[in-house]
Amino acid sequence: MLPIDTVTLTTFVFVVLTLMVIPGPAVILTITRSLTGGRMIGLATGLGIGAGDMIHTMMAALGLSAILMTSALAFSAVKYLGVAYLLYLGLRSMLQKSEAATTIPVATIRPRQAFTQAVMAEILNPKTALFFLAFLPQFVHAGHGRVILQLLLLGTIFVLLSILVTTVIVFAAGFLRHLGRRFVLLQRWQGKIVGAIYLGLGAKLALQHRG
Repeated sequence: MLPIDTVTLTTFVFVVLTLMVIPGPAVILTITRSLTGGRMIGLATGLGIGAGDMIHTMMAALGLSAILMTSALAFSAVKYLGVAYLLYLGLRSMLQKSEAATTIPVATIRPRQAFTQAVMAEILNPKTALFFLAFLPQFVHAGHGRVILQLLLLGTIFVLLSILVTTVIVFAAGFLRHLGRRFVLLQRWQGKIVGAIYLGLGAKLALQHRG
């Protein structure tokens, strides 16, 4: 029996997929690597991003489980702080002016190098660490079993979805390149789209906690 109910799991998968298909840093990096280095480089980049996210998941699971063992109230406080952080991300994304995505310079690179660079870029990004600490607890229910198992399951699903999405992106990179202006237009609106998702999620979770 899964430690997470079907409704929570379905909501989590829907929110994660919605966030992933918007052109964010991971998507842009994967597309750029695919266009400049080919499919193998793109796939290695996607796997590297997933590996980095898995490390963030394990760190978040261990840290948040330790907090829960100390105090259930402290864990609830972390969830509220997570809601506040999601709302902050939403407002900042909505108000921030969209800029053209930066691309990495064209250079000869091997799949192993692409993988390593993607892993390090993801691990060393403090915003990613904060995102996992704020996002994962919102789908955890202490009464459904061991929190660490729930966090690890959610994180693993997140990573698998990430690898799935980046793999699709790699094979669709050529098509995205042909979209040209339409893709650029989507980049310009990505802040408002992502912002709306964060705000909606944060508001829903905040109201849910109050109920």
